[in-house]
Amino acid sequence: MTFAEDAPVPHLGPLGIWSYQLDVQPMAVAQQAAAELDELGFGALWVPEAIAREPFANTALLLSATARMTVATGIAGLHSRTAMTMNAGWHTLSEAFPGRFLLGVGVSHQSMVDGNHQGQYGNRPYSTMVDYLDRMDAGIFMGAAAPVAPQRALAALGPRMLRLAAERGVGAHTYFVPVEHTALARETLGRDALLAPAQTVVFETDPSAAREVARRFMQRYLALPNYTNNLRRSGWGDRDLDDGGSDRLVDAIVARGSLEQIAARVQAHLDAGADHVCVQVLTSDLQTLPHTEWRELASIIPTLRARSAT
Repeated sequence: MTFAEDAPVPHLGPLGIWSYQLDVQPMAVAQQAAAELDELGFGALWVPEAIAREPFANTALLLSATARMTVATGIAGLHSRTAMTMNAGWHTLSEAFPGRFLLGVGVSHQSMVDGNHQGQYGNRPYSTMVDYLDRMDAGIFMGAAAPVAPQRALAALGPRMLRLAAERGVGAHTYFVPVEHTALARETLGRDALLAPAQTVVFETDPSAAREVARRFMQRYLALPNYTNNLRRSGWGDRDLDDGGSDRLVDAIVARGSLEQIAARVQAHLDAGADHVCVQVLTSDLQTLPHTEWRELASIIPTLRARSAT
């Protein structure tokens, strides 16, 4: 079942939520929170796959609790399941929730894959992705067909994977990126593909306190070559990447401050070519849902200027 080249690019609206915190809540609490995010007007809810919930079961339950918004995987790792299983999950949810499930597929990271899965990460992630998509699209799925073409995006950072995201999906989901990467990604993707960067934020006006929270978050990502190599391509050097990140890098990756300052960062991504920005709210306690911050973010949705289609 080949990916439909005419699959509609999803209209996610300018603002969504990216949340790990929902994974550590009881599902009934997570569903209630998702329903509120839907009512608040967010266009999409992005959920991860790593060390918490299985993403297809998770998205099915969250979709069942919402009526309008898209639920997206950010991302489902290809090493976690066979191409046939990924394809079946994608088509099953796309049929059950037409136009509201976006499958984000990625190669994940070597440290997370090696030893945790039957296969090995290898040294050719781009070729691994191409082969996996080929096997997905050649797979047989005999279940009920979705009324609209299923939508697939790729986790992409470098130019080759970004081009592949435009060719073999509806576009790209980018993560741990500064605004300048969004501009480069739009140029590489071309005009018509979806570009949905994640933007991490801290609602804290004190720079030292905000950077302390941000560095705790960034520590794990600065140990992953996929992200550090991407930052190096954008001109960030060793002094920026060492010791938890320079102040300049921390401020570029994690927006901090008032609602107005955070809104300005979201708008900067949109101005640089993003179609949709999914905001991840950091707090000092990742076990608690940031309801107050989510509600504040919802208030800026009408003020955001999405990328022009003309």
